[in-house]
Amino acid sequence: MRTRFISICFFVFALLLVGRLYFLQIVDNDLYVNKANKQYSSTSKNIFSRGTIFFQNKDGVLVSAATLKSGYIVAVNPGVLTDPDLVYSKINELLPIPRDVFMTKATKKGDPYEEVATRVDLDIGQKIADLKIPGLQVFKERWRFYPGGNTASHVVGMMGFKGDEYAGRYGLERQYEKELLRSDGAFVNFFAQIFSDIKNATKEDSKIEADIVTTIEPTTQTYLQEALANISEKWSSDLTGGIIMNPSNGEIYALEVFPTFDLNNPQEQKNISIFSNPLVESVYEMGSIIKPLTIASGIDAGVITAKSTYYDSGFVIINNKKISNFDGKERGVVSMQDVLSQSLNVGAAHVEKLLGNKLFTEYMYSFGLNEKTEIDLPNEGRNLVDNLKSPRDIEHATASFGQGIALTPISTVRALAVIANGGVLVKPHIVKQINYKIGISDSIEPEITRRVLKRETTEEVTRMLVHSVDKVLLEGTLRIPNYSIAVKTGTAQIAKAGGYAEDEFIHTFIGYFPAYNPKFIVFLYTINPKGARYGSETLSKPFNDIVKFLINYYEVPPDR
Repeated sequence: MRTRFISICFFVFALLLVGRLYFLQIVDNDLYVNKANKQYSSTSKNIFSRGTIFFQNKDGVLVSAATLKSGYIVAVNPGVLTDPDLVYSKINELLPIPRDVFMTKATKKGDPYEEVATRVDLDIGQKIADLKIPGLQVFKERWRFYPGGNTASHVVGMMGFKGDEYAGRYGLERQYEKELLRSDGAFVNFFAQIFSDIKNATKEDSKIEADIVTTIEPTTQTYLQEALANISEKWSSDLTGGIIMNPSNGEIYALEVFPTFDLNNPQEQKNISIFSNPLVESVYEMGSIIKPLTIASGIDAGVITAKSTYYDSGFVIINNKKISNFDGKERGVVSMQDVLSQSLNVGAAHVEKLLGNKLFTEYMYSFGLNEKTEIDLPNEGRNLVDNLKSPRDIEHATASFGQGIALTPISTVRALAVIANGGVLVKPHIVKQINYKIGISDSIEPEITRRVLKRETTEEVTRMLVHSVDKVLLEGTLRIPNYSIAVKTGTAQIAKAGGYAEDEFIHTFIGYFPAYNPKFIVFLYTINPKGARYGSETLSKPFNDIVKFLINYYEVPPDR
């Protein structure tokens, strides 16, 4: 028994030793390399460290979206420098610095440390260090660097100070602060470290350190970014945004807003509101792209079919309020197909009336309009759908065609993805995998919240939307041979204090393809475009271009 006990003790000790060596040499390798560098260059400077954020190409290759860049800090000790003019002339040959700035710092008596340049390239910093001038100091440093510049800036986010704390403030940098944060501390002798403070190796902060792999596909993201810039510039829009998502699993391939900003130079922005992400944080009245949800609800509940008809007089009076079609014109006897193809407000209100306010509201809630999507980005906004609680009919009627309720773009995409994917509510997400420093990975599995519609309902509504593309929208010019594409356009008045602006609109566009087994759902919107009245004018061609790009880039096979 004694021999066994001693053997077990030796085994446990060996296990702890090997585990500790694993943490020191593998998991915390970067930390101790940084400490060694810090001792070599300076004992008074911390070398910044942080986890990496990756994009992922369609073939699985990782591309850095947020990483670290190394360089040097050049500083002077005014009390040691004997000839500031000579030092300046030597430094300026390697690193141009304004003379007045350098001399002000180099002649500041009584101050042992003044930085004259930061983020100096490695080769230049080494050449300055090689001068070996007393009073001239060089320190290694690292800083956050975004290789893509303004690519997916609202998704990646950035870091900033809040008081003395330097941490993620926007986007994924903030959402995954705990995982991206890296611990640091004083250097300890290697062998002493093996046997001391073993519990630190398994502390929670150490376990959670990780790199982040996103679902963002960089080529797709760049194409969307260029498309949005073209829309805004052509129509002088206040803001334009877009989302490309897989409707079946919620993976977001691209999410972009224009205007955007360079993550490496945020100080160039005069208005800090540009750093927020309106696709997740802001709400809008989405207009007629909500009509497919209304029609789907009616078909699913059995109160209409695609061939059901009603008499459209061009307007209807509800609670002494007038609801009109976009052009105010009478259509006569028309079908539900016409409600979608011609985007008839009166027809949507008719379907809502057949459903009844209670059932209509239940369906809208089932699409998730009364809840957050819980996307993995910070500051998600809450939809404004209190009108669906109103006892009056008018609020429900206007909601049926996308007015009077305000939704975040990401919530809108999730709701319409229900029709695209066969009837289930999925959770949209940006992060695909979390790679922990301790050597394990956590893959983010697709999350289906609930079934909302019967599959046959979604297939019928999809057929109606495809018909609109093939036969009606822009006289069928958006039709792509051999591919079924389902779309709906929208135009909504922009709410102002006390009502709506007469000449300001938000244009929206939603589409998915291949329609009966879609790989992509694409959402576009542009705010207050000039020179165009309807979303079909501003967004149809950009959508069509995006579809053609996705077909070619992802080699999507024809479906008809």
